[in-house]
Amino acid sequence: MQPRDRHRFFLIAGPCAIENRDMVMQTAEVLKSVTEELRLPLYFKSSYDKANRTGMSGRGIGMDEGLAILQEVKSQFALPILTDVHESWQCAPVAEVADVLQIPAFLSRQTDLLQAAARTGKIVNVKKGQFMAPWDMRGAINKVNSVRQELNLPIGEGLWLTERGSSFGYGRLVVDMTGLVEMRRLGYPVVFDATHSVQQPSSQAGVTGGNREMVPYLMRAALAVGIDGLFLEVHPDPDKAISDAANQVRLSDIRAILQQAVRTDELAHELMGEQ
Repeated sequence: MQPRDRHRFFLIAGPCAIENRDMVMQTAEVLKSVTEELRLPLYFKSSYDKANRTGMSGRGIGMDEGLAILQEVKSQFALPILTDVHESWQCAPVAEVADVLQIPAFLSRQTDLLQAAARTGKIVNVKKGQFMAPWDMRGAINKVNSVRQELNLPIGEGLWLTERGSSFGYGRLVVDMTGLVEMRRLGYPVVFDATHSVQQPSSQAGVTGGNREMVPYLMRAALAVGIDGLFLEVHPDPDKAISDAANQVRLSDIRAILQQAVRTDELAHELMGEQ
């Protein structure tokens, strides 16, 4: 992995869903180039199955083909891989490729899934449910750590917590920036998911909408508060994406957005008096 400047956040980025090999490889190549230039550690993210979509269409390419593409990204670009798991049985085969297993927000309280992910020994990234308070993540922490203790793995390592907005009535998410502070007090790295936080669930005739124009604003706010990682879904042509079309960031904009992110992070550390 590329060198990391002291205090600098890590980046999780890639297209929401694996639609085809060429699109994934194109996105990975650009992200690799930009993050090396900005000295940002990058975890490449994409999903082989969108099992938690509002409707039935566009779930993705499937696990076998999806993992083969992610393995190619890992080998060709020397990037660590993050992808979702939805069922306990998926964790072991996915862990053969992925360095980080992500628990989707709607599944963040599923004991068997959390423990199966932890049993792989890989990093587990738990996305906070839209229905959960920051301190409710203690339950997920305890479930993961119970397995790490059983396997004699270090407690307090191998676990990230991700904020992705909270439900506010129907069709709207809001982000309580104090929640980032509360989750960091639990003692684990905290990631801010800037693209899912601008979703507008079921706002477009039963399809999730969003507003990608708001991504940089929320991103800068979270970095100013203090986070360990930033999550951005990125697509060469987001309006044609099979999922999260309204809130994915355009690949052509990613350099400018990340330049803002790095500058905001540097200013935040300067204001907080960190050297």
